[in-house]
Amino acid sequence: MFSLRPTIYLVILLTFISLVTPCLAKNITQTYGNTSMEINFDKPTEITRWRITNDNVMGGVSSGMMLIENGFGMFSGNISLDNNGGFSSVYRTIEPIAEDIKKITIRVKGDGQRYQLRVIAHVDGYRVTYRHEFLTSQESPEQLTFNLADFDPTFRGRILSNAPALVADQIKEIGFLITKKTPGPFTLSVATISFE
Repeated sequence: MFSLRPTIYLVILLTFISLVTPCLAKNITQTYGNTSMEINFDKPTEITRWRITNDNVMGGVSSGMMLIENGFGMFSGNISLDNNGGFSSVYRTIEPIAEDIKKITIRVKGDGQRYQLRVIAHVDGYRVTYRHEFLTSQESPEQLTFNLADFDPTFRGRILSNAPALVADQIKEIGFLITKKTPGPFTLSVATISFE
């Protein structure tokens, strides 16, 4: 007489595999991070993920804001040197990314002023800020690529000589900063930020 028992066992096994495989894939992604990622401003909710930090944390009176306009993140404001101020910054947390990511590419339109692309990493339990300066053009949008190995570790504006090189899977936040010795307005339009 034909037995259904092997068939039933096979069905149970296949069902178990179909249920477990997505969970394993999810855990692998969470453990090793995304092999590539892009931040853009296509959705209005993206703006809620950014926070402004101005020099008022040190007594200054510079202003800055982040808005979405025509698919760009608009980082703009006014730098004041009053009360020893002179900077404005904006940051966003990011999802875990893979260690083998080696560069960050940004598509921006600037105002001819110098900015810093900044990342905050957790290194051996410490919060370390890494920066890469870039000069913008007033003429047209630009695509700029920065190798992680070229970012400088800093603390309160000073380069740290004993900090390790930046590694992708340690990055927790990314953002932009402007600091200058002359007061005045600024505007940096950000289209995308890509990790590659």
